[in-house]
Amino acid sequence: MWQGRRVVLGVTGGIAAYKCVLLARELTRCGAEVDVIMSRGASEFVGAVTFEAVTRRPVRSSLWEHAGALDHVTLGQQAAIVIVAPATANLIARAAAGMADDLLTSMLLAATAPILIAPAMNDEMYANAATQSNLGELRDRGWHLVGPATGDLAEGPSDRPGRMSEPAEILAHAERVLRGASTLVGKRVVVTAGPTREAIDPVRVLTNRSSGKMGYRLAEAAWQRGASVTLISGVSSEAVPIGVDLVRVDTTAEMADALRRSLSGVDVLIMAAAPADYRPLAPREGKLPRSEGAITLELGPTEDILMSTVADRPSDLIAVGFALETGNAIEKGQDKLQRKQLDMIVVNDALEPGAGFDVDTNAVTILDRRGRAQHVSLRSKAEVANAILDAIEHYRD
Repeated sequence: MWQGRRVVLGVTGGIAAYKCVLLARELTRCGAEVDVIMSRGASEFVGAVTFEAVTRRPVRSSLWEHAGALDHVTLGQQAAIVIVAPATANLIARAAAGMADDLLTSMLLAATAPILIAPAMNDEMYANAATQSNLGELRDRGWHLVGPATGDLAEGPSDRPGRMSEPAEILAHAERVLRGASTLVGKRVVVTAGPTREAIDPVRVLTNRSSGKMGYRLAEAAWQRGASVTLISGVSSEAVPIGVDLVRVDTTAEMADALRRSLSGVDVLIMAAAPADYRPLAPREGKLPRSEGAITLELGPTEDILMSTVADRPSDLIAVGFALETGNAIEKGQDKLQRKQLDMIVVNDALEPGAGFDVDTNAVTILDRRGRAQHVSLRSKAEVANAILDAIEHYRD
């Protein structure tokens, strides 16, 4: 995404300025050409030579630099995106007022590239009505905001917004802004992921090999396309994707309940989870000692989560299921597509090397109710997720 693209990084006078060295470095590592503009206050926190070292490009700071007479116009017009981090209350106020009293504010006024700002300031300053009004003005102009977060500020811990978002989150939001037009922008997407677990006794469970990787990559990719994403997940060690609302569950019943509570107003439902199909009918209240020898468990079926959603699905919802099979996968997938009243189903064979549970790759076939079939050969689950989302976006074409 970033290879060969120009990025303007505006750095203002906040303590979080030092973190923006990491942001500049990561952008450069990704292949972007990063032009840093430092305000006069920023230079009190971090030196220009530090940014020059990580970007290998000169840092700008003045309207009056030699051979830079038009920088305030050209930089923001030649860039793919302008990022201001940290964006102090002072910078936000000046930008909202349309001031152009230094290189950074002049560039912002002339910029034609999308603008993303990461506010950072004292929590009282952020909560002040003047700051909120200024931020509202910038939003109305089409500027994009990331954060602020809660956490430690220069003056101490705080449980209110004010802390600058971390560089990784700023980068993710910048990528989301640059991804371009998508039919998922502004849509609500719910994704289920991971295994569920059913108790045998207080310390043992019945579950499966699912890691949640496929569902997490789908949630991440849907958010990158501009959707509002809720991820309902069983136990998984995967990192929570940036921007995604996570709902943790344990049992199949808990997942079904969380899903029912999340369906209102949803545009796309992607059922990538692997709920346990069976549960012990009589879980023990105490731990079963091994000294008792062999045991017999009586199992009963768990609730069919997909079928349980049929009555509550919005009329224009696109419902996508998954079918992990071990033979005759396409036939079984076609049956499940019809039986569970889905618009689309993603089928894969658990016995295919490199596909299925607990690996970083997958190979699938996407079937839909219109009779279309698309095979996606073995590749990373992130790439498979984007292929699935492409199919969802073109489903009604």
